[in-house]
Amino acid sequence: MDSPAATLAWLTNLRAGGSRLGIERMRALMDQVQHPELTTPCIHVAGTNGKGSTCAMLEAIQRKAGGRSTGLYTSPHLIHLGERIQHNRQPLPEKSIIEYAEVLRSSVTAIHRETPDLAPTFFELMTCMAFQAFAQWKVDVAILETGLGGRLDATNVCKPLVTVITSIGLDHEEYLGNSIEAIAAEKAGILKEGVPCVLGELPLEAETVIRRRAHELGVKVYTVGERFGENLPTTNLEGRHQAVNAGCALLACEIISQKLPFDPILAKQALQSVEWNARWQRVHLSDGRTLIIDASHNEEGVRSLEPLLAKLHSPTVIVGATGLARALPLLACVARHAGVLHLVEVANERALSPAQLAGLLPPLKIPVHHSQISELFPAKGQCSVQGDTVLVVGSLYLAGEVLARLSGETPSVNWQDRLTPSR
Repeated sequence: MDSPAATLAWLTNLRAGGSRLGIERMRALMDQVQHPELTTPCIHVAGTNGKGSTCAMLEAIQRKAGGRSTGLYTSPHLIHLGERIQHNRQPLPEKSIIEYAEVLRSSVTAIHRETPDLAPTFFELMTCMAFQAFAQWKVDVAILETGLGGRLDATNVCKPLVTVITSIGLDHEEYLGNSIEAIAAEKAGILKEGVPCVLGELPLEAETVIRRRAHELGVKVYTVGERFGENLPTTNLEGRHQAVNAGCALLACEIISQKLPFDPILAKQALQSVEWNARWQRVHLSDGRTLIIDASHNEEGVRSLEPLLAKLHSPTVIVGATGLARALPLLACVARHAGVLHLVEVANERALSPAQLAGLLPPLKIPVHHSQISELFPAKGQCSVQGDTVLVVGSLYLAGEVLARLSGETPSVNWQDRLTPSR
């Protein structure tokens, strides 16, 4: 048996192969490990934005209002890889990741020897670990977030009690298609025959595509709008979009309540104590100021961000972005409201440099700085920029690095997924 360090190196090196869409590799891996994905009741969540928040809300309701043992699988992580696989909101320790990886390595070797094209990716191995951990823990319900799309995502081997599609917008077009309809069709790939589906607030053209697929599969569709109208559930996570996500979570739990009953009063309380970092998260700095961290990073996310940003008075904004399509609406939004801008480069191979970000800005009369994240957050609890209100925005990877520096930890950037060139 290899040393723990060697096992970690093996798992890390799989990132070089990137994350590739396709379900056949995951099926081959599940055959090797006796199909743990079939042993645990689960809820499957897809969407352009709001997936992670909705998963956190679903988990809170099931654990706090249903009294259940829960599994939670999300991606990417912010600081530690084990955040992706949680038991009752406790991340999987690194020691356990190594143990699962050691066992899985023999399965990967067997697949590679027999059918090299079906050798699993880093993301697929992490998804497999989640299924194995949930089965080992004997959780009462698992909440699963898709990684990219839905139809060809590694999580789509599950057999859910209910599916949720939170939102549809333009993002990852090079992988999912360059229209709302094409992206909706990919997200609709999580629908299963006879399994009910919950929809958040979707563009009409997206809902039409999903309803058409639902009809083909005999899937009953429920919408947040039909269930709640404007009387959306309240939650401690800020913004109307989070109220819509809360509606998705509560409605999904209502639909499966005969199988997984819960207390409605406790559910409302659970939605008031959701823990989900980097979603308009307020962090107290050592000098008494409050730093806001938000991971909004695409056009749809920016639309949800703007009402919150508009309430701030000329804040200092630290912004980084991955990709031109994401950067343009983000920069246009922060330029309308910021008093000072700090442009930074995210620790990701798709990140734009401060100079590239500056080239996308409209003409401004406010100070614009090209900055280093390490200089802006030099030590635990410290932020060197001036301003009573400081906002960090633009990427989950940026949020993770900032949160790590503020907590005095080292972010595990080498553990993040890599995307291969699109098909």
